[in-house]
Amino acid sequence: MFTLIKQYHAARRGRFETVHGVIETPVFMNVGTAAAIKGALTALDLEEIGCQVELSNTYHLHLRPGDEVVRDMGGLHRFMNWHRPILTDSGGFQVFSLAKLRNIKEEGVYFSSHIDGRKIFMGPEESMQIQSNLGSTIAMAFDECIENPCEKEYARDSSMRTVRWLTRCKEELTRLNTLEDTINPHQMLFGINQGGTYDDLRIEQMQRIAELELDGYAIGGLAVGETTEEMYHVIETVEPYMPQNKPRYLMGVGTPVNILEAVERGIDFFDCVMPSRNARHGTIFTSQGIMNMWNVKYERDPAPLDVNCDCPTCRNFSRAYIRHLFKAKEMLAMRLAVIHNLYFYNHLMLQIREALDQDRFSSFKNSCVDILGRRI
Repeated sequence: MFTLIKQYHAARRGRFETVHGVIETPVFMNVGTAAAIKGALTALDLEEIGCQVELSNTYHLHLRPGDEVVRDMGGLHRFMNWHRPILTDSGGFQVFSLAKLRNIKEEGVYFSSHIDGRKIFMGPEESMQIQSNLGSTIAMAFDECIENPCEKEYARDSSMRTVRWLTRCKEELTRLNTLEDTINPHQMLFGINQGGTYDDLRIEQMQRIAELELDGYAIGGLAVGETTEEMYHVIETVEPYMPQNKPRYLMGVGTPVNILEAVERGIDFFDCVMPSRNARHGTIFTSQGIMNMWNVKYERDPAPLDVNCDCPTCRNFSRAYIRHLFKAKEMLAMRLAVIHNLYFYNHLMLQIREALDQDRFSSFKNSCVDILGRRI
């Protein structure tokens, strides 16, 4: 399913074949947590801005509208009218970050809904059942997300629990994929590496889950408060133990600079709410750096957001107009800004793939990494 086309030092150029289409890697997955991109974008918009993979969340869709509703509507692809690959996050992170009251047991997690307080149980089998109802292309294993920093003893116990849960996830998804009424009998499973910032725990856990021969592997538990140097160190520590013939996914990361640095360290898949969330508040990513649309200097600026951008927003609207929309609190401001930021991320990934194809990734990275991280 995954073909490693070319390797430039640790950086990888690949192709991942799925039942819903081919994914060219490295790739950024656009986050539609509740089956929608915040900022009023549709699946048709995602196609126009070059999105390859949409990401939705098990926890949120289980609570609302309910995974059984999505199943009865033909699965997430038909529900959203999106025909390319979808990855569903397992819900583990949301259980641990949103549920104020939770009780972690070997069988799973008991918690209260952040919406209405009702009592819910989710374990590996339940997460797989929900994701099977959603019919996503790739299901993520149910894992425990620990706080950072975390005591080493608890981090060890947690990472080993995640391994045991992963084994149960694999067994349950294998069973679900054989059922006659399964929405997507070709649903794939990615496992998640945990272990906090402890090198030995990360390595041991990665070695254990690599033995399970999964469809892909993710590094979780990062971008949650540690420094960027710590994050890059964890990637460098884990990468040698990740299977070469399977895609690698760095969960919840990150800025354009983070992506360039992580690609250089061997990562293939990325996701982050940052481009859409920041756009909704007027922060714009461009080829010249990061813009704040509330700045008065854009009040009479006729230029597009990015003079080097070919997105629908930059082709049709000026900085002055978009700043006016933000000041007037018009919903269109968020929509136009989100379109641009997601196009920028998807186009950055295209540029990265082209640079890898042409054996010039280092020069490409060096030419833009400082620029992309600076504030204009």
